[in-house]
Amino acid sequence: MTLNHFTLADVYRRNAALVPQRTAFVVDGRRVSHRDYLARVTRLAAGLARQGVGPGDRVAILSQNALEMIDLIGAVAWLGAILLPVNVRLNAEEIGFVLADGAPVVLIVGPDYQAIVAPLLPSLPSLRRCFIIGEAAPPFAAFAELSDGDDDAPEHDVDGDAGFVIIHTAAVGGRPRGALLSQHNLLIAQSSLIEAFGLSEHDVNLGVLPLFHVTGLGLMLTAQQAGGASLIAAKFDPAQAARDIAAERVTLLASFAPMLANILDHAGSDQLASLRAVTGLDSPETIERFEAMCPNARFWSTYGQSETSGLATLSPYRARPKSAGRPLFWRSLAVVDADDTPLPAGEVGEIVLRGPTVFKGYWNNEAATAHALRNGWHHTGDMGRFDSDGYLWYAGRAPEKDLIKTGGENVYPAEVEAAIRAHPGIAEVVVIGVPDPQWSEAIKAVCVCRDGAKPSAADVADFVAGQIARFKKPKHVVFVTSLPKTTTGAIDRAAVKAAHGEG
Repeated sequence: MTLNHFTLADVYRRNAALVPQRTAFVVDGRRVSHRDYLARVTRLAAGLARQGVGPGDRVAILSQNALEMIDLIGAVAWLGAILLPVNVRLNAEEIGFVLADGAPVVLIVGPDYQAIVAPLLPSLPSLRRCFIIGEAAPPFAAFAELSDGDDDAPEHDVDGDAGFVIIHTAAVGGRPRGALLSQHNLLIAQSSLIEAFGLSEHDVNLGVLPLFHVTGLGLMLTAQQAGGASLIAAKFDPAQAARDIAAERVTLLASFAPMLANILDHAGSDQLASLRAVTGLDSPETIERFEAMCPNARFWSTYGQSETSGLATLSPYRARPKSAGRPLFWRSLAVVDADDTPLPAGEVGEIVLRGPTVFKGYWNNEAATAHALRNGWHHTGDMGRFDSDGYLWYAGRAPEKDLIKTGGENVYPAEVEAAIRAHPGIAEVVVIGVPDPQWSEAIKAVCVCRDGAKPSAADVADFVAGQIARFKKPKHVVFVTSLPKTTTGAIDRAAVKAAHGEG
């Protein structure tokens, strides 16, 4: 190992040495100390090594949050392999694409996904073994078999700058793109959050977000790097979340709308008293409710994406209400014009970023990587402006990266439009995001029917749900006789938004 070597495995060793008896994870009532976690990780790493897994090999998992998934994260990091977590909300075709794109050598599935994955196996020639969490069910061996051996985990000279996790982001042009992050990307991102939130081994993170999302994974690793604990939930239940916060004295929480509002709806007056730091994309009304109910806690405004290892800006909400916060340490942000020239405060342009938290590129997609990382910046595709005090104000998406953020998921209109155009009764369609009090944004489809066709809104929405993941189906469908066009004959999306963008 080199003099400057440091990886997630060093975090696990440090915690086991300094805070061995403190809780690292609580999952489904199972409590794991930092010392126990190191032992679990090394046993599993040895089992994966017996399957031939080594540096750079992909290990895929399709599962709800589970202790087995947390163990796998550590074991993959230990070996210098690459984790491929698959979004469980995708449909079978989308799951097949993600697996084929990542080409894993080992695949682990939760028991709820065996029937979805089994038919896909013949199309995945890279696979050596498949495992299932729980009882063996051919062709899946029991995941527990991987931890049965008594051999030691191999000690690799793991490159912290090499790829560690592939997080597939929303589908641009119909296909997801896998953002490749390194261990160093995440370690540096987590270090600045530890400093900003003032975290220590006494802090507890409530992990209600899925670990296949960068926010869920990142906050769990942040608490772990601080020597603290994470209570990880398989599924979100607001009443249970309130009970867990009270029982485990939770101090840290990140959520997607409308999770926080739902927790507030179900919490007793004293159940949330331990909270110190909460973040998410919530409405001002929800934030005000939270502040009134939890006067000793602080809500943090933020901006980020998978490609930036999660959060890129962060500030207390009350420091500049409705802003996206100020740049975190280890990140240089700018707002630029079409020529990538930084703009002065007050002017709107594309948000760009550089620094050690920027991802390594899109897996198997050199063209998309080159486009995103051009001219020495990562181009987020989001628009914004800085004020004179350095606070970032989000101003929507750039035309080339128009997307909808609904309930924490990113949905590209182009993917939904492609699904709707396959409907035999639809001639033209534009999909836009509209404000939604529950989900932050909702999907709206503005459709022109083919001559003689009269599909209903429910017909169109259900058709989409049969083509792509159900969370991508439109909540609102409206029918018009024609769509506005530009002078070149293209659909004028701006005009459609102006006419139909209010919900």
